[in-house]
Amino acid sequence: MAENTTASKSAQIAARPLSPFMLGPYYKFQLTSVLSFAHRLTGLGLSMGTVLIAIWVLAAAAGPWSYAQFAQVARSIPGEVLLFAWSWALLYHLCNGIRHLVWDTVHGFDLKNTYLGGYLVVALSLVLTAAVWIVAFAF
Repeated sequence: MAENTTASKSAQIAARPLSPFMLGPYYKFQLTSVLSFAHRLTGLGLSMGTVLIAIWVLAAAAGPWSYAQFAQVARSIPGEVLLFAWSWALLYHLCNGIRHLVWDTVHGFDLKNTYLGGYLVVALSLVLTAAVWIVAFAF
């Protein structure tokens, strides 16, 4: 009889709906959740990047030697990768913020427009980042 009760409880547990937060074969990532997570991460990255901008301004104010030291680090490969990532984060966060402003006007909530807007945000942020870097190297 104890076996029958255990089997019955196992069947009840297996029949329960799964949490959408379970990873693996149970939950498929959606574009909207990935973009929401990216928006939060880029906001965090922009906060950290603002600290680096403050260090840049302080180095410039401290004199030529301090600024030269900072410029040497900023012009290194890791420094340029960090600056590129920060510029993309800024432009992605801007584009996604505009998308949220459109949503505030109660437009674009259907599934087709939500995905279209998501793809547009990603593409536009990449194009704008490339344009900023092309203009930066042109001058």
